[in-house]
Amino acid sequence: MPTKRRPNAAAHPTRRGARQRLTAALENLTLQGDRRATAATVTELCRLADVSRNSLYRYHAPILRALREHQRHGPNALHLKARKASERRRAEIVALREQAAKLAALIDHYYAAYRESAALLARRERELAELRGKLATRPTLLPPANRDA
Repeated sequence: MPTKRRPNAAAHPTRRGARQRLTAALENLTLQGDRRATAATVTELCRLADVSRNSLYRYHAPILRALREHQRHGPNALHLKARKASERRRAEIVALREQAAKLAALIDHYYAAYRESAALLARRERELAELRGKLATRPTLLPPANRDA
């Protein structure tokens, strides 16, 4: 049975056409002066080039790498970094608020314990004062010790 030769990807006309369309679409997306609302995404690239995502991932890895590089260092990269930093700060603020709520509850707990201890101590002092008042003891002089014995 004769083996079927697979044509070279570079020589294949539809792949070459897809590569050219993808390259043109990538250039269109990555123009520095372009202030369009659309972002340079894989979906947008495939839509502009009229190429499927599977084809892009399978046969056109260099174009995909170029797109990823643009996403990492392009004009929107600073905006994305700022957004991520803002989200991190927001998460830190939420964590700090939770911690502050826990600390406030702990302060309330210790203050209540302090008030309870202070009330108990005041009650004990009153009880001791009452007992001392009931004893009504006055200092008494002890008879001198006999030196004879």
